[in-house]
Amino acid sequence: MKTKHIKDKDFDLFITDDQIKESIDKLVKQINTDYAGKRPLFICVLNGAFMFASDLIKKLDFFPEISFVKVSSYSGLQTTGSVKKLIGLNEDIKGRDIILIEDIIDSGLTMKYLLSELKDREPSSIRLATLLFKPGSFQAKYAIDYIGFEIPNEFVVGYGMDYDGYGRNLPDIYHLKS
Repeated sequence: MKTKHIKDKDFDLFITDDQIKESIDKLVKQINTDYAGKRPLFICVLNGAFMFASDLIKKLDFFPEISFVKVSSYSGLQTTGSVKKLIGLNEDIKGRDIILIEDIIDSGLTMKYLLSELKDREPSSIRLATLLFKPGSFQAKYAIDYIGFEIPNEFVVGYGMDYDGYGRNLPDIYHLKS
């Protein structure tokens, strides 16, 4: 089993690059079907979702628009319990179909915050796409429309996700070694 030492912790291989690609292909197929003849605005949540958003959007059958927001709710290995907006959305989304792209949804706090912010701007619809979902940690009450993988409540790194800023560049996903 592949292990990576990042900063002061060891992480074991959890989801391979090939598994990620296969999952993205399935999500793309769903999105292409759901949005045939439409032009949704994709909103990527930085920093973690940039790799997932890039790989997802490259494979779509249509020409989507993409924008970015940056929020933060993590410090080290744990969520802080609050969301801090760092970069906001500049586009007018009134009447638009929105697909919000996130790397991982665990407690659901970040998405709850973003959904509230976006709904105030009166989009036609909002759907959520996440590469990873932790149902055991989820405390919110909203639908997640596109899920790549359901995972246990473990800390993960790689494929855009980090541990204190390190490990985002890994093509695979690793979980904290127990």
